[in-house]
Amino acid sequence: MVMKPLHDRVLIRRVEAEEKTAGGIIIPDSVQDKPSEGLVIATGPGVRNKAGDLVPVAVETGNHVLFSPYAGTEVRIQGEDLLIVNEGDVIGIVS
Repeated sequence: MVMKPLHDRVLIRRVEAEEKTAGGIIIPDSVQDKPSEGLVIATGPGVRNKAGDLVPVAVETGNHVLFSPYAGTEVRIQGEDLLIVNEGDVIGIVS
């Protein structure tokens, strides 16, 4: 199955969370926060403004982004857990 988001939605693969602290303490899965950064897998075409012009999405496939921690909808595509968020939930692009 191939997923193409609609409108201003962005499909993101979360990056793996750190399992150890800087001091070497292992953090169990039950208390780990879900990472709020990931890699953009696909984007929708954008939304139309009041004049009817298409306003494209600001992020591109391959961008490393930060997003709101509780944003979006988790989906499972081809056995992989991904996240669909609105473009407005993307906080920024990491260089």
